[in-house]
Amino acid sequence: MTYDIFHVDNPITLESGQVVPKYHLGYTTYGKLNSQKDNVVWIFHALTANSKPSEWWPGLVGEGKLFDPEKYFIICVNMPGSCYGSTGPLDKNPETGKIYYHDFPFFTPRDMIRSYQPLREFLGIEKIKIGIGGSMGGQQLLEWAIEESELFENIFPIATNARHSAWGIAFNASQRMSIEADGTWKEKKPEAGMEGMKAARSIALISYRHYETYHASQSEHHIDKIENYKSESYQKYQGEKLGKRFNAFSYYFLSKGMDSHNVGRGRGSIENALQRIKAKTTAIGITTDILFPVSEQQFIAANVSGASFFSIDSLYGHDGFLLEYEQIEKIISNSLAKVESK
Repeated sequence: MTYDIFHVDNPITLESGQVVPKYHLGYTTYGKLNSQKDNVVWIFHALTANSKPSEWWPGLVGEGKLFDPEKYFIICVNMPGSCYGSTGPLDKNPETGKIYYHDFPFFTPRDMIRSYQPLREFLGIEKIKIGIGGSMGGQQLLEWAIEESELFENIFPIATNARHSAWGIAFNASQRMSIEADGTWKEKKPEAGMEGMKAARSIALISYRHYETYHASQSEHHIDKIENYKSESYQKYQGEKLGKRFNAFSYYFLSKGMDSHNVGRGRGSIENALQRIKAKTTAIGITTDILFPVSEQQFIAANVSGASFFSIDSLYGHDGFLLEYEQIEKIISNSLAKVESK
């Protein structure tokens, strides 16, 4: 595993019209690019993850796993706006010399994949054998497979959508309201809005899980209990846990980026945009996902030529894309085997 920082000194114009004069990307690679340059796997991470998928997808990435560095050249880039190595709100604005904080120009998923293009060229990647990502990672994957339709051979968008739903936006807006309600949010310091972000994470977790998830793991066994419930302490624990590794500014702007996702913008329609994809596409949904319901992945499969759709069962709702390694591996392996047998 190799972690590095890639600096881009040329300006990038975002969909919002804002111009970022220069930026940098934190990225991780595993394995080596072979002589044919046909063994690339590009993994896109979700909202609060980092560029090291062996940490958050240990069942899929690593020695002896589906994505084995001995076989593939694997790359994952930290999203701009995050706090794990790429340009983010706690970095200095090169034009003013002051830390961005609230003035950070948010990146849409389309802006993100455009920011990756110079890195792809720098690494000598001309073709990507497998593109894969869940949730916000899947949103980026779809954008890139549309933008450069000849780049990917196979794509696996998991628990994601072609346009972020009103339901999903409502969840994110509620989370940002929690941050804005924190009395420290307007302060220009790294820890500003932290308590609000913890509450935001609690809201998010409800959308990531499912009724049955909480019923199975957080139900009370004492019939006379009237306060201090397990599920309440669990929500607080999850907020505190994120607070130790993330900041409210990144959370705020990344959620805005997710809300902006719409592959049809500037392309006539969502259907027209999806029809541009030439990669062999396998959309994967989770039956208990209330945030990105399977209808959204079925829509992707129905509008991409030759695409397939598969669903997996999980107790964990949306978070199943991070946990159901065996089911995901089986679908991907079977899909790749069919392609290679033709």
